[in-house]
Amino acid sequence: MTDTVTAIPTRGADVPAKLARLHELLDARGVESLALTGRESLAWLLDGARVTVPLGGDPVLSAIVRRDGVELHILRNENDRLLAEELPDLASLGIRARTVAWFDTLPGTRADDGAADLREAQVAAELRALRARLLPGELARYRALGSDLATALTDVLAGAGAATRERDLTADLARALIALGAEPVVLLVAGEGRLDLRHPLPTDAPIGRRAMTVVGARRNGLIVNLTRWLGDEPGSAAVARRLLEVEADAFAATRPGRRLADVLADIAASYERHGFDRDEWLRHHQGGPTGYAGRDPKAGPATGDLVVDGQAYAWNPTTARQKIEDTVVVAGGRVEVLTVDERWPTVDVRGLARPDALPLA
Repeated sequence: MTDTVTAIPTRGADVPAKLARLHELLDARGVESLALTGRESLAWLLDGARVTVPLGGDPVLSAIVRRDGVELHILRNENDRLLAEELPDLASLGIRARTVAWFDTLPGTRADDGAADLREAQVAAELRALRARLLPGELARYRALGSDLATALTDVLAGAGAATRERDLTADLARALIALGAEPVVLLVAGEGRLDLRHPLPTDAPIGRRAMTVVGARRNGLIVNLTRWLGDEPGSAAVARRLLEVEADAFAATRPGRRLADVLADIAASYERHGFDRDEWLRHHQGGPTGYAGRDPKAGPATGDLVVDGQAYAWNPTTARQKIEDTVVVAGGRVEVLTVDERWPTVDVRGLARPDALPLA
């Protein structure tokens, strides 16, 4: 099993470009300061620092962004660890750090605390847009995580057999992710008896002749999402090929400047064109941009966010007993799949190698 963590670029190199984007936001809003209090925005600004304890908890710091620099407010019991292990060289980046008593509220988290002119919730869409285009360090870290995660999944799934329990397979996946320095965000496993479920939390059931695994993992703030299949059943290969055509239509529709709602409309129409029920897209979400959130945002019929060149996506077309998902970057009219392990079997779909099912051991 793979335990090696791929080397990543030193944190901090992209921070000046992120501060420049934030200053443009301040200018556009005509204000002097902005409070960042959400996990996604803080991890983005700080080049992937782990900003929450526990993993799904609230951030243990806040950031007040001003034109002359950034002031971090860190809970006292987290301060030493963050400064020593998580944060880049703050002084050289114009970032100052202050401690806050562990029982106090972090500045910027309350509407009435006066810590900044704008609170994060007031500019959520603008902040998503600032995060959208990946910077060089982010892209390098994302590629490394995608490769590491795909390799780890191959290692784990290649050892599974029909008698393997869903929970045991999930535990093996979790161990592999943590060994890579990644945090599990989503871990779903369904054996052949539960494949009709779109979000199958694992049970004690054996996986049988066919299984689906869905994994989301975070490292350096960035989240990789992918789905892989083991084994087969009558008709599964043919359905998978048609669903891959829906995914190919999703990639083709993801063009810079388009509204996510319009991309989703193209995906929805694609189902019927490839032989599925016209309402199939209503039975499960279809994914959307990814990065510092699993979906940033999840694409819906009213989502007005625009596709940005150089942005990461995780579309996931689904139908009964079938689902497709990888993390890709769409840039310059090209789709780069980040979650690739050359050992995994693939099929060609419009010139792009896409994952096939792995035979059961």
